[in-house]
Amino acid sequence: MLKDFKPVLGILLRFIIIYLVLLFAYQFYLNSFKESGLDPFSKMITRQVMFLQQSLGYPSALYDDVPNQQVWYHVKTKFTTRMVEGCNAISVMILFVSFIFAFYKGTKTFVFVGVSLLILHIMNVLRIAGLNIVYSDYPKYGKMTHDYVFPAVIYGTVVLLWLIWIKFFALKK
Repeated sequence: MLKDFKPVLGILLRFIIIYLVLLFAYQFYLNSFKESGLDPFSKMITRQVMFLQQSLGYPSALYDDVPNQQVWYHVKTKFTTRMVEGCNAISVMILFVSFIFAFYKGTKTFVFVGVSLLILHIMNVLRIAGLNIVYSDYPKYGKMTHDYVFPAVIYGTVVLLWLIWIKFFALKK
């Protein structure tokens, strides 16, 4: 009976191992920046979001709150949101990469992961900028967009990319 489940167990084991390795590596990365505030990747995202907002006509500034490991966005005339480590989508990307590599298909796996991570990063920057704009112009919809709309966008993108990987790459002989 175990023979029947061997392929599934192999995929599951690869997923768990890759996920745990990436998760521990990410935690090690975060721990190395604990004293200096927000980690460099998250700070890079804050600058990209600020650039996008300013390009869209939303004057923006960043205020680094090192002790609390966060960066506040000041959009137009008020503080709208704050960027914390969880907003950088790395945990979502780790889950995504683990799933894709569980169905490893050679070089195309690396290409697909690279392109997909770029797409997820762009979606995350758009998500944060969109959230800041909503909080700036339509604050009564802020909580709803933060809790439901924008998570659906980022997780929906992940699921769509997973489906593309499975349908067009993983199940192809």
